[in-house]
Amino acid sequence: MALTGQIAIVTGASRGIGRGIALQLGQAGATVYVTGRKPADSDAASENYLPSLEKTAKEITERGGKGIAAYVDHSNMEEVKQFFEKVERDHNGQLDILVNNAYSAVKTIMETADKPFYECRPEIWDDINNVGLRNHYFCSVYASRMMVNNGSGLIVNISSAGGLRYLFNVPYGVGKQALDRMSADMAVELKPKNVCVVSIWPGAVRTELITNMLDSQKTGGKTNEQMNIFKDGETTEYPGKAVVALASDDRRMEKTGRTLITADIGSEYGFRDIDGRDPPNLRSLSFLLSHSGYTHAAQWVPLWVKVPGWFLWGASSRL
Repeated sequence: MALTGQIAIVTGASRGIGRGIALQLGQAGATVYVTGRKPADSDAASENYLPSLEKTAKEITERGGKGIAAYVDHSNMEEVKQFFEKVERDHNGQLDILVNNAYSAVKTIMETADKPFYECRPEIWDDINNVGLRNHYFCSVYASRMMVNNGSGLIVNISSAGGLRYLFNVPYGVGKQALDRMSADMAVELKPKNVCVVSIWPGAVRTELITNMLDSQKTGGKTNEQMNIFKDGETTEYPGKAVVALASDDRRMEKTGRTLITADIGSEYGFRDIDGRDPPNLRSLSFLLSHSGYTHAAQWVPLWVKVPGWFLWGASSRL
């Protein structure tokens, strides 16, 4: 197994993308700490279709790794600090992989999806960016201290194309763009220490919450066109395959500071989703046309035709 003997932390891993990443890391042989809120405080307490943190840890072990469930409130920075101190003690300072994935605002985003920012309570900024940005910085600080001492490491920030163009709401986009900037700037300071930092953009991911919303038609104000993007999307384990590929690559430092799309990583390293498909690439011209309203034109464009990354960044520039 490629990651046997390595220690990994995946924050917010009881469900969704975090769970999928943790399972793939375990399948590759890693010891994986999965963090999440206590059962009474988690979404699984009210939504019985959601898996638990313990179930994730158990499945990691069943797949060949070692899963360790850790209750951490990522809105409480003292709890975050204590958790990293425990990992450091238990593994003599070893930490190889950190995946910053914790996010507590999915329901908030869906509930306010049809409202402009000025009609929402201003506190949704904190709902979205306390755990989704501030916490990631704290986790990265504590992880980097161990990785620098060991002379290697990988930090992955789970971000999205919402950092490039408007998506969902104002606080969401600001948080994601800041997270990508954080990856780039941390990479500058950590590159001499052989610690790689990247942002990963999954495509549309069929998480448990999204799948349930599609099945029940409860789309939180989103139109069918906006939700259809998820129907052909990635499974939660496809981003996990991307993280494993990077963690297993001895040349990953060549990518430090970059923002990487899961489908591009899949193409480079030659893996498919667990259902055997190649998910749509966010840079695919056909995909972009289809979800910009040009569905007829999209049918005539081959899936392999992709827009260069620099073009996407340039198109969003306000200079």
